[in-house]
Amino acid sequence: MNIERIAQYIKQHVTADDYTLSVSNWDSHETRFAQNSITQHIAGPKLDITLHVSYGSKSGSCTVNQDDDTTLAFLLKTAEDIAKIAPEDPEFMPSATAVALPEVDNCDAETRSLSPKQMVEIVQKAIDKAKAMDATVSGMTEKHYGESYLLTKNGFVGNNRRTEFGHSMTLKKGTVETKVDYNAKRFAPFNLDKDFARLAAQATALEGMQSFEPEKIAVILRPGALQELMWFMGWMMNRRQSDEGFTPFTDQLGKPFFGDKFSWYSTLLRPELSSTPYSFEGYASVEIPWVENGVLKTMPTNRYWAQKVGSTPSSTYNMYIPGGTATEEEMMQLVPRGLIINRFWYIRTVDAKKGELTGMTRDGVLYFEDGKVKNAINNLRFNEIPHAATRRILALGANELASSHALLPTMLIDGFNFVDKTTF
Repeated sequence: MNIERIAQYIKQHVTADDYTLSVSNWDSHETRFAQNSITQHIAGPKLDITLHVSYGSKSGSCTVNQDDDTTLAFLLKTAEDIAKIAPEDPEFMPSATAVALPEVDNCDAETRSLSPKQMVEIVQKAIDKAKAMDATVSGMTEKHYGESYLLTKNGFVGNNRRTEFGHSMTLKKGTVETKVDYNAKRFAPFNLDKDFARLAAQATALEGMQSFEPEKIAVILRPGALQELMWFMGWMMNRRQSDEGFTPFTDQLGKPFFGDKFSWYSTLLRPELSSTPYSFEGYASVEIPWVENGVLKTMPTNRYWAQKVGSTPSSTYNMYIPGGTATEEEMMQLVPRGLIINRFWYIRTVDAKKGELTGMTRDGVLYFEDGKVKNAINNLRFNEIPHAATRRILALGANELASSHALLPTMLIDGFNFVDKTTF
């Protein structure tokens, strides 16, 4: 891919009044394995070129996946033809102008140079460990290198290079099945022995599962579970939808709407987190306190709505929730009984106005009493309002990477609302 050539072609041939050119190019390798056998290695580049053009306030766009002149001509003509027949857009915004961008470091040379041979060796080591405990393991080892560019007629120029490494393992032994995964911009901190030991410990803890009826009960949410819950809550924290009365955050800016132990930031200052120097709309990323000590400080806002209400555009480019010092053992001493949750999945909205979500536990649930884990239990369905749950935070643990974009603590929450048992 030659971004200069693509940009020059568009600049020389465009007839529209305005345009935004977005280019992303990914080189990915994925080694898949199932039931103790390597099943597939997928590799190759993926190119996406999107052009958005406008005549006045009439806009059109097109996306292609090749960069030869014939394809670029098709891209340009299609986008312009659509714009010419499109209706006037009452929320039209001109393309972004030039702006100073922060320096970010999302690209790790060691991760980028990780070879397929090394990836296969990681998988084979995981398989050997599973066989040694008479179990089967399935999952995927993956590494990605990506380049993205955003250029506009009005002078915005942005680029971002990033790497990502991931390794997931689902272990099955008898009726027990559980999972761990690692996802980060850097390969070096990954430790297969440590992750597999945690996987094996989870599997052992889940043996002898006992039936448990749903109820309101204290929970220890591990970072993987907290990540799922908070991303869904974050999607509701939209300034426009809130201003228009469709979310629980209406008229709550500047108010202590969350628990005082809860803060949430998007940050460029944590080197372990992936970030981005700019948004897809073409404004610079900055330090953003979404929630600080329980007070709702900011909500994601696009350029149009920010201009309309006199605010600043913003988007959630990563998630940092500051933690504390409590261990799981100490958390278990703070409540008479409770559950330890590894993950949630199938989260969906029940009531957007209230902020109520439903979802299910996944990859193992442990019951504890009198400060000690007693046994594993069946999976459960919850109905919960996450922002209200933050008011019941009793303790926070140390921060861990839940993914390349989320640095989160373990969190003890009282009275989490479980409403049903599930069979999967």
